Amino acid sequence: IFVIIICFIFLVPIYGAFATAFRLNKEIIREGFWVIPTPPRIDNFLYIWRQGKVHYFMYNTIVVTALATVISITLGCLTGYAFGKLHFRMDLVLFILIISGMFFPPQVVLIPLYKFFTTIKLLDTLLALIVVHVGFGLPICTLIMTNFFRGIPGELRSAAMIDGCNDWIILFRIMVPLAKPALTALTILQFTWIWNDFLWPLILIQTERKMTIQMGVMQLRGQYGIAWGTQAATCLVATIPTLLIFLFMQKHFIRGLTMGAVKE
Repeated sequence: IFVIIICFIFLVPIYGAFATAFRLNKEIIREGFWVIPTPPRIDNFLYIWRQGKVHYFMYNTIVVTALATVISITLGCLTGYAFGKLHFRMDLVLFILIISGMFFPPQVVLIPLYKFFTTIKLLDTLLALIVVHVGFGLPICTLIMTNFFRGIPGELRSAAMIDGCNDWIILFRIMVPLAKPALTALTILQFTWIWNDFLWPLILIQTERKMTIQMGVMQLRGQYGIAWGTQAATCLVATIPTLLIFLFMQKHFIRGLTMGAVKE
């Protein structure tokens, strides 16, 4: 019963978004948000497609999300392998220092980062967003990959070194293929977090053509009133990439989350 109640709470706003996206704004104002569209209309989707703004909103979001996800996970693999399989001086101190970045809320560094990017002339650029997301994504990527690599038997690395492999070959030809479930789960999490981020684009982006899709929803609010149907349609379009990512990687995602839960 509790699960059903929680699911209902989450599904109500989703239903409201669908019901709003497929009706005209005048119908929404007259009948409210929760009336089933009869018949469903695609006018809102045609409007945002013809207007053209959603095109570069989506493009900017894809660029930032893809680059930040790839870079943060790549760096996470390198640091995770170093902390998980290599032992060097001050490794524990450095590991704690990197992981401590998970415990700083973004609001704490808003003003310093804003001033920093202003000083180095990166304010209002997509590169600033990529740098921020990589910085905030590196601690969680390092933690997950370190724990995964520590779970791989050390004899595997020793056998590879006896065969003449160096650490780069061991990492990319042995460890990374074995880490596919963990990398998939991490990719979905990072992609979703960065794609849905609203705070940093709001702070660092000022030009409309450089805005991400989450900020773009605000730009489609209408000239004389709130365009509920247009905004709802834009929100539904914005959810498509994350939904596709999860659907195509669902098998590996679940395997990555449950890995280690049962000892064989």
